[in-house]
Parts: sequence; structure tokens; C-alpha cells
Amino acid sequence: MPCESFTERNNNSSDSTMEFLLLGFSELLCLRVLFFLIFLIVHLATLVGNVMIFMAVSMEPSHSPMLSFLCQLSLIELCYTLVVVPRALLSLVVVEGSRISFIGCATQMHLFVALGGAECFLLAAMSYDRYVAICHPLHYPAVMHEGLCLRLSVSCCLGGFAVALGLTVSVFRLPFCRSRCIDHFFCDVPAVLHLACTRSYAPELPLLAASVLLLLLPFLLILTSYICIAAALLHFTSAVGRGKAFSTCVSHLTITLLHYGCATFIYIRPKSNYRPARDKMVSLVYTNITPLLYPLIYSLRNKEIREILRKMMMRTKVAEMIWDTVRPVTCVCGKLY
Repeated sequence: MPCESFTERNNNSSDSTMEFLLLGFSELLCLRVLFFLIFLIVHLATLVGNVMIFMAVSMEPSHSPMLSFLCQLSLIELCYTLVVVPRALLSLVVVEGSRISFIGCATQMHLFVALGGAECFLLAAMSYDRYVAICHPLHYPAVMHEGLCLRLSVSCCLGGFAVALGLTVSVFRLPFCRSRCIDHFFCDVPAVLHLACTRSYAPELPLLAASVLLLLLPFLLILTSYICIAAALLHFTSAVGRGKAFSTCVSHLTITLLHYGCATFIYIRPKSNYRPARDKMVSLVYTNITPLLYPLIYSLRNKEIREILRKMMMRTKVAEMIWDTVRPVTCVCGKLY
């Protein structure tokens, strides 16, 4: 359906029945099949990697606070990709773009921002965990106890969902008198804001406020933690001890730079700088590539994760051996009865 006729039909609809048209990658007609296969493989690999880490840590009877945070991070990444990627795959299958209702678009935006915000807060909590472990190692068991970790985890989720709710309500209260075609593969905030017919900068204020709460404040907390960690490392007399302490922060630092780098580029800028093609390419990175890299980074860099995954694989092999032993007996019993 042409974008103009779709917009004309929706201009006469109420907000409750209004639809948006996600154009997705309509300009890449010749590469649709290739892109679909690549995104599908990446999506499945992301799901498998995060599910393995989540299950491996969850099945352990006792683990460190850092692993608890990592388990929650994997769960957030699972939900994060499921909110965005299936719609992106659909946009590659449907030539004329995929329709999404007003409520569906608002729900997708809310969940996407909420999960992204929860991840920002969680990265800040993980940096605090590293700060206590390196700067106050003797007090670490007393400070980072199970109750505090649980409260931090719940606070990260509630904080992300609260800020996302306020932002989503503010965006979808705007009048959409332009085209109803979103030049994106999901209902991202800048793409939807671009359709608003207001000329003032007032509609951008909620996005600016959300960016300060979800990006700037957690980043300042992370920066403060690592400044304190760097100062503590300078007082380490052993180079080996300094290297071991720093290696525990490398994975977290890598993920923080990936997450905040892409998010800052997309959200902390004026609406006049919106470029659909460029934004879609950056969005591809932080909705597909970075969630795939997270489990790889942690599984390669974290010794505890590697050990837990090894134990899980061993348990799986033992279970297969037991089943191979028991299966002939069950088959014989089934024939007897």
C-alpha cells in the first residue's frame, strides 16, 4: 500500500483505531532475503547465548552478586531482542511495510525504553559492585549481601519502567498530522517524534529528561566508580594484583561503552538531526549486534561463567549418557506391557 494512501485513510481515524506503517527496509528490495537470513541467524544466536548464561547462573545453588546481575542482564537482553527483532524480521517479509496499531506502537516503545533503561541502571549497579570489590574487598561480603542485590535489581527494573511510561505517554499525546509512515523497523522514539506536527522544541523535552535519567545519571555513577577504582589500582604494589583487579572490570567496561555509545548517538541530539537511513543502521547495531556480543564477552572474559557453563555441559552429557543407558530398558518394558 502506498504511504500516501495509508496516511490519508488514517487521518480520518481516532487514536484508538489509528495505525502506523513501519517501512522497515523497503528500500532494500534486492537484499531482503539475505538480510532476513542474517538477522534470523543473529537473533537465534543471541537467544541461545543469553538463555545459556541465564540458565547456567540460575541453576547454580550459590553465586556471587556480579553473577546475579549478569543473570538479570541476560534476561533483559532476551526480552529486549524479542520486543524489537521479530517486528524487524516481519518488515523484511512484507514488501509494503508492516502495520502496527496505535496501542501496539506505544507498547513496543514503552517496553523497548523500559528494558533499555533497566539495563542502564543495572550497568551502574554492576559498576558499584566492582567498586566495592576492588576498593573495599574486606567489607565486600557485608556490603554486597543478597538483600541489597535484590533491592538493586528490583529498583533498576522499576526505575526503567517508570521513566519509560512517562516518556511514552508524552510522545503519544502529541498530534500526528504528518505521514503515518514510520521510516524504521520498530517504533523508536526519534522516528515517532519525527511524525509530530509541532514546530516547537517542547515535544523533545520529555526525551531529553528521559535521556538525563536513563543515560547521563547512570553514566556519571559508572564514571565515578571507575575513577575511584583507578585511584585504588594506583596504590596496588603488585603488578599481578593490579592486572587481575582490572581484568574483572574489562567485560563490564566493554559492554558499557557499546551500550552508551549507541544510545547517546541516537537519543541525545535535536530532532532536526534525525536521519532515517543512518538511524536505522545504528539501531541495527544496538538491537542485534550488541545483544549477541554480551554473552560472548562475558563467557570469554569471566572465569566463573566459563566454569559454570562447563559444569552445565558436563551435566548435560551425564544426563544424555544416563538416558542412553535407560532407554533400551524402557523400550523392552514397553513391549512387555
